[in-house]
Amino acid sequence: MLPLHWFLLQPCGLCGMPLPAPQPPPQAACPACRERLALHAEGLAGDRPLRWWAAGPYEGELRELLLALRRRPRPEAVGALAGALVGPLQAAAAQGERPLLVPIPSWKTKANPLPGLLADALARRPDLARADLLSRAHPVLGQHHLGRALRLANQAGAFRCRRPPAAGEARRRPVLIVDDILTSGATVCSAAATLQQAGWRVRGAVCLARTPWTGPPPGATGLMAEGGAPAANPLGRAVI
Repeated sequence: MLPLHWFLLQPCGLCGMPLPAPQPPPQAACPACRERLALHAEGLAGDRPLRWWAAGPYEGELRELLLALRRRPRPEAVGALAGALVGPLQAAAAQGERPLLVPIPSWKTKANPLPGLLADALARRPDLARADLLSRAHPVLGQHHLGRALRLANQAGAFRCRRPPAAGEARRRPVLIVDDILTSGATVCSAAATLQQAGWRVRGAVCLARTPWTGPPPGATGLMAEGGAPAANPLGRAVI
């Protein structure tokens, strides 16, 4: 029989074991799960092919977990993984801004649930909100066996923006694109280009995992980073 005090403790969103005191945020991950899944305390971050934040690297047990969650979604598990992203996103958000979380939509009947679940988990914070601004313009091929160039061609023109920003909305509420895994960046860069063409200001992308970067050193392609400084972007998409 479980000790009575276990029922008064908050469980880990991944393994269900009680979380250590002091009282953690809702749906947090325990230290053992963070170590097992290689979840970084401050998350992962980078700026290629656009500014991005991830909970951990797409390898090992985290990779196996995400594949399993695609088949059998568990919101509490996605919420625990999202806990690694809260701190970096708070630090990245400019004062007075409340970013909109825009999940990548699927064209399949049985959609990938993870982008939406991650957006919902992050949107529990008062300074973040989910906004379903994108829809699919046409079906695309599965990208698991495609190289970078074919992924870019596959995602070109794949999205539509459902609405432009209202007056002053793009200034007050920049956009963060939400996906489950960032690989070549073809999907999020296509989504970013669509949103920017409609008048939205894109801050970057948020994901559960980032695959190791294996491409050649990117060259300058005219991408402008925050503040107007040139940034490297191997995908040739303008993201600001």
